Amino acid sequence: MRVRVLYHDHCFDGAASAAYFSRFISEHVHPGAEFAYTGMAHTADQIFEDSLFDGDVNAIVDFKYSPNDRLNWWFDHHQSAFLTPADAEHFRQAQHPTKFLDTGYKSCTKFIADLTREKYGYQAAGLDDLVSWADIIDGASYASAEEAVSLKSAATQLVLVIEAAKGSGTVQSIIRSMQSQPLEAIIQQPEIQAQYQPLYARHLRSMGVIGDCAVSEKGVVFFDLVGKELDGYNKFVPYHLYPEATYTVSVSEQPFRTKVSVGSSPWAVEVKHNLASICERYGGGGHPRVGAISFPVGQIEPARQAAREIVAELQG
Repeated sequence: MRVRVLYHDHCFDGAASAAYFSRFISEHVHPGAEFAYTGMAHTADQIFEDSLFDGDVNAIVDFKYSPNDRLNWWFDHHQSAFLTPADAEHFRQAQHPTKFLDTGYKSCTKFIADLTREKYGYQAAGLDDLVSWADIIDGASYASAEEAVSLKSAATQLVLVIEAAKGSGTVQSIIRSMQSQPLEAIIQQPEIQAQYQPLYARHLRSMGVIGDCAVSEKGVVFFDLVGKELDGYNKFVPYHLYPEATYTVSVSEQPFRTKVSVGSSPWAVEVKHNLASICERYGGGGHPRVGAISFPVGQIEPARQAAREIVAELQG
């Protein structure tokens, strides 16, 4: 039995969801199954090729829905869970017993853990810490911005590696380790440390870069990282540097897209805007308090224009 798991790549919750789901399938549904993983990324021309569903059993966790007939399992918790209204209608009409959506959850990992326990009587022994940290990380439930950017815990250190690792090989190795090893043991693996140490140095540099180019005005921090040789950053750095800010909007370049990121401070007293809904107007999506928009590679000016419009809306 070969199980193909499509997961949100370069995302702690995506990796943890894939790990928990794999434990559930291997221990409760298909003992002895072989697992293969495919990392999925939000792109401007996003589609699900038929070739992605090449397993005897196929699953998507922490990522958008596909109406493909070969999809057997689906778990998601995003407001923007469907690529098209037709996909949403397909999900509603099918009422498939092993495809689930609940936007009330902070993390997909916690959603999978709760649902498999309540519906199937299953609980993955030894993974309580993984589930707890996935909920903290994806729900931005840190005690402070300092905790989020200091990277003192094994979980936050793994976030840095998962989000910045080149390709999907490292993330998939971590997914396999997450199924049986504590986070403290995973981050200490020599091959993980070899990636973490230079990434941590880059993390420290990124705080200086963002501090130099960011502008904070009317509760919104905006910065443009195009040309700054940073294709990612810790999303809590702006609130560490500008604790008075409610929102962050940024433009960045990645190898497969130009990205506008829109976020809100977890420590803000009042957040009036649904950021997923704002991003959906530009073809993006996310959660009510954090979202993103993907533009094709090189489409810097359209991304900057969208960012300017969003900044103006949030400031207003």
